[in-house]
Amino acid sequence: MNLPLPALKWLRDYDKSWLRGDVVASITLAAYLLPAALGDASLANLPPQAGLYACLFGGLVFWLFCSSKHTSITVTSAISLLVGASLGEISGGDTARFGALAAGTALLVAIIAFIAWLIKAGAIVNFISESVMTGFKCGVALFLASTQLPKLFGIHGTHGDFWENSAYFLRHLNQTNSMSLTVGGVALLVLVLGKTFLKNKPMAIFVVIGGIVASGWLNLDAYGVKLLGAVPQGLPTFGLPAIYWADLNKLLPLALACFLLGAVETSAIGRMFTAKHGGRLDANQEFLALAAANLAAALGRGFPVSGGMSQSLVNDGGGARTPLSSALAAGIILVVVLFFSHQLSALPQPVLAAVVLVAVTGLFKLSVLKNLWRGYRSEFVVAMAAILGVLGSGLLRGVMIGAIISLILLIRRASRPHVAFLGRIPGTRRFSDRERHTDNELIPNVLIFRPESGLVYFNVDHVRDTVLERVRAESPCPKLVLCDLSSAPLVDMHAAHMLLELQIELTALGARFQIVEARSSVRDQLRHEGLDEKVGRINRFISVADAVEEYMQPNLEKRT
Repeated sequence: MNLPLPALKWLRDYDKSWLRGDVVASITLAAYLLPAALGDASLANLPPQAGLYACLFGGLVFWLFCSSKHTSITVTSAISLLVGASLGEISGGDTARFGALAAGTALLVAIIAFIAWLIKAGAIVNFISESVMTGFKCGVALFLASTQLPKLFGIHGTHGDFWENSAYFLRHLNQTNSMSLTVGGVALLVLVLGKTFLKNKPMAIFVVIGGIVASGWLNLDAYGVKLLGAVPQGLPTFGLPAIYWADLNKLLPLALACFLLGAVETSAIGRMFTAKHGGRLDANQEFLALAAANLAAALGRGFPVSGGMSQSLVNDGGGARTPLSSALAAGIILVVVLFFSHQLSALPQPVLAAVVLVAVTGLFKLSVLKNLWRGYRSEFVVAMAAILGVLGSGLLRGVMIGAIISLILLIRRASRPHVAFLGRIPGTRRFSDRERHTDNELIPNVLIFRPESGLVYFNVDHVRDTVLERVRAESPCPKLVLCDLSSAPLVDMHAAHMLLELQIELTALGARFQIVEARSSVRDQLRHEGLDEKVGRINRFISVADAVEEYMQPNLEKRT
């Protein structure tokens, strides 16, 4: 099978004038990725080099396959926390196996993404709704704060859910290391000011460098400030992670959750930049890019990667014109890994905690929650369920809880479609919903309804009951009930039988039932079930207006 490589096309058409923007963006992006890689590795309970390897190897291949020109592949806080929180249970407390299991998870993510590309499953990302993602990210932000605040204050942390971590932190505030808090507080202040006044600038790299310099100059470890520790210099041994077949079954739910989060995030980023710069996003192609990047990360002793929103914004803000900027940024990380990674060992942990805290402040979208509360209460419930699920049941269960509730609400909405009761637009032969347009004219003794969805087995009872309830509420009872099927793209066997039953019940109430404006495929289905003979002619020639005029004509003749 020939693997599509979008890079071959844009490299062939590459304009030399784009190179300056790509180079500048790559330097900015690398400066942003380095501290993010270290911070997210700590969230995943992995050594710092694992984050560097994931960004390095993932970045070296993602640009070849992606359809989005500005998406940056990276480790993300949400996936890192998910990996760290889940692997502790899967490993049975054996921290020595963490690295291999994390790489194994990336390998499974690559396989899932590749299968998704093969079967062209781009639509699956839509099953994780934006409200679920909003709630999940807000929950992750709060959980993250509970894990990083102890590091910022120099307190020996604990491992538990949000409530356990928060209670532990509050109980041990008296153990705060003043030097740790000072160093972390200064780093936090600089990062916040930089984020406020120097948006999309790599302030984190300057804070990291400043922390390393301050560590040596002030001998911070003598004051009890914890440092990052040794970071191996050079490349890891390239190969498959050392895991067992039994591990794959345990890792599969985690890998599936990482894939869904990564696919949703990567597609959302691609859509955003496509809307901004033009072009076309191929969601299936992004699956292939994710598969290649995660395979490289797995073979290079990393952990799952995906498109990163903040990193991609930095890349775009730095002037990137093509995915070459991401490839060059990976090259810069390669130089750091080969020659300078040992310098990172002196980085104070409170500085790293400050970097992580500021990096994920964008995850907590209070304005989005307010908007959901004001206009979409059911979606707000989904978001809150995801938040509480993350805080109380863990990250993986939080995603699943939110997704399940979202699907339940989706099924509930699909099972209760809107049934519009129509009136004539004054001065025209057109008909529309009287609930929205109260000035529409009622036709004497005629009730017109339009189901505004396909009619299938799980929503036909709602449609039938709604219509019969309205018919019985009319006084006097209508003589003609018109069913406008123009908004129904499909009618299954159960719905056809329901329409026949509705005709029988309406006849018992003294009303004639007629179906109009059905689409060709719907007409075929209704005729197959015999409704053309039992209900009356169902064709493409009679509109709602025609049926109304046909009914009214004999009545007018009687009156005259």
